[in-house]
Amino acid sequence: MKKENMLFLFILALLAASSLAIIMKPTKLGLDLIGGSRLVLEAQTTPEVPEITQEVMSSLQYSIENRVNSMGVAETVVQTIGKDRLLIEIPNINDPQKAKEFLGKTANLEFKKEKEGFKKGEMLWVSTGVSGKDLKRAYVGSGTGGNWLVTFELNDQGSKKFAKVTTELLDKPLGIFFDGELVSSPIVRSPITGGSGVIEGVGTLQEVKDMVNLLNAGALPVPAKIIEENSIGPTLGLDSIEKSKIAGLLGLGLVIVFMLAYYRLPGLIANIALVFYGLFVFAIFKIIPVTLTLAGIAGFILSMGMAVDANILIFERTKEELRIGRTMFTAINAGFDRAFTSIFDSNMTTIITCVILYLLGTSIVKGFALTLAIGVLVSMFTAITVTRNFMRLFFGYSDTLNPAWFGLKPEEIGKAYKFDETNPRKAKLGVID
Repeated sequence: MKKENMLFLFILALLAASSLAIIMKPTKLGLDLIGGSRLVLEAQTTPEVPEITQEVMSSLQYSIENRVNSMGVAETVVQTIGKDRLLIEIPNINDPQKAKEFLGKTANLEFKKEKEGFKKGEMLWVSTGVSGKDLKRAYVGSGTGGNWLVTFELNDQGSKKFAKVTTELLDKPLGIFFDGELVSSPIVRSPITGGSGVIEGVGTLQEVKDMVNLLNAGALPVPAKIIEENSIGPTLGLDSIEKSKIAGLLGLGLVIVFMLAYYRLPGLIANIALVFYGLFVFAIFKIIPVTLTLAGIAGFILSMGMAVDANILIFERTKEELRIGRTMFTAINAGFDRAFTSIFDSNMTTIITCVILYLLGTSIVKGFALTLAIGVLVSMFTAITVTRNFMRLFFGYSDTLNPAWFGLKPEEIGKAYKFDETNPRKAKLGVID
């Protein structure tokens, strides 16, 4: 089997696999397309943390990510911007206000004891040294009478401290504080040495679930204030999707018409390769998967234009080779070889730019950079592999040339071909002088 035939079968197999991936895999849409909330949190200093450092922001980002994940909302983005701010994007959320309250809670769990010899008007409670930092895991539990409660387990160090504290507080109250508020103050009847316990008086089942999620996500290292909020409704997102479809189809249609009108039959091959390109890229988007935003769609459409640009360079080089007297097979090979350097250089420059944008840009810019980079890489494959293989199959092994196939006039064809006297628009392979 010829090498070109094997490559052709490989391209068809790749096309079938891409089509299957597009059908089977769901499309992941970003905040601006599916609707949701975008929040900006600003870290606040405290007496214990007088300066917001990179370590503090990393810890804050980790805690917020855990909280967002516990909400069960997919495709969220938590990203540091500047020195002391976090950008949070939550798509397709039903209750933005609840999300704000949930993310903004410090979630500081403390176990306290009554201050000895306290006087009226003084602080009733002091720290025991056991806090949420000693927590291993929290669970939703149920007590007598259908009351919901929080069941917790402490780590090894916390278990030892808790056993000592509960031994000292026999027949005395143990204050359980959450974000500075007293939740309950049960009387310790016996030392708790197993490293586990319960918190009663939290409230409804949903309130218990929220507290469990917050405890498992971990307390914020510093308070975080919401300084910016933007909500996008699903109606606006659907409208953006429709406009993107119209823009994409319009642009694609104009490109197809131009390639057919100017490059004739090679233009048709380029259009077929462009369809292959679109299927390959969209399949990659679904397999990775890439979360599509408006900026990401813009990057994809831009890469589509660059894919056509590569074909234009190849065809122009091929026409130049035909003008100077090359045979069709030689002209196609020389056209691809000479155009490759220009294609490679321009695409590598674009990819380097995409890498910089992805590393330094915000989430919206990252989406644009990622889709553009993927599109550019795939465009190189389709231009060099798909288009070249199809050109060879259609033209490379024929001894007859119709100049109109390439938008050329008979007098523009070089001396490699001789024209048929009965049909001056057709030329057959002759002997080069």
